[in-house]
Amino acid sequence: MTNLDQPIYTISKIRPRKQFGQHWLRSDAVLNKILKTGQLQSGDRILEIGPGTGNLTRLLLPLVESVTAVEIDRDLCQKLRQTMKQANFNLIEGSILDIPLPPQTNKVVANIPYNITGEILKRLLGTLAEPVSQFEQIVLLVQKEIGDRLAAKSGHKAYNALSVRIQYLADCEFICDVPAAAFYPPPKVNSAVVRIIPRPPITPASDPQHLHRLITLGFATKRKMLRNNLLPEIDRDQLVLILENMGIDGQVRAEDLDVSQWVALSEAVIKLKQ
Repeated sequence: MTNLDQPIYTISKIRPRKQFGQHWLRSDAVLNKILKTGQLQSGDRILEIGPGTGNLTRLLLPLVESVTAVEIDRDLCQKLRQTMKQANFNLIEGSILDIPLPPQTNKVVANIPYNITGEILKRLLGTLAEPVSQFEQIVLLVQKEIGDRLAAKSGHKAYNALSVRIQYLADCEFICDVPAAAFYPPPKVNSAVVRIIPRPPITPASDPQHLHRLITLGFATKRKMLRNNLLPEIDRDQLVLILENMGIDGQVRAEDLDVSQWVALSEAVIKLKQ
């Protein structure tokens, strides 16, 4: 086990930079949990976002066909090129938000920067209208609050618009909590490992853009009844009638509807307007 009382650097004299949201993962237990969660096969071609000092990268390389790492920090890239000589290691200098997704990769395993988590999820999974189907599995180390939301079911306090949108596109599993002490420097929040398995929508929406808009409106003001939040889209009485026809109480709130019910509601509103 790594001694969590001492900061470790696989690459010496490189200090984490706040501007890039860098926190080096230094727990062997968590690193091994990530590897196990990845269900790695010898033929896998891994995309790693933000390899940092390469602690996770080095563990991945012997297990898979290749690792393509995307790193925005120029100094880290220079050190990684000097120290990572494995033939199956590929390094791209840049932001994952600005480059094409490496087409040869089939899985993602990464400790991502928390300040751009939403944008990264959109990059990897796409949108309701334009999903990304490249990856078989995505294993991420994220802020615990986000991990809770990704896996939350309807009715849970963590369930929100992000939960609905991601679960429309994928199956999500909360794997484990990760304490701040597992990083150097420790972040101000706790973290979590999550597994995301992209798939086609179980109940496809005929108009995904309308579904997206409805979800956005529905969760716009937390704890308000859906019939009030959706006023810009549909008359209150008409919505109550639709909900009752769906077997749902007219005083329901956004967080009480599961993904299939959101799709059904969108379809009913579209039909009403035709």
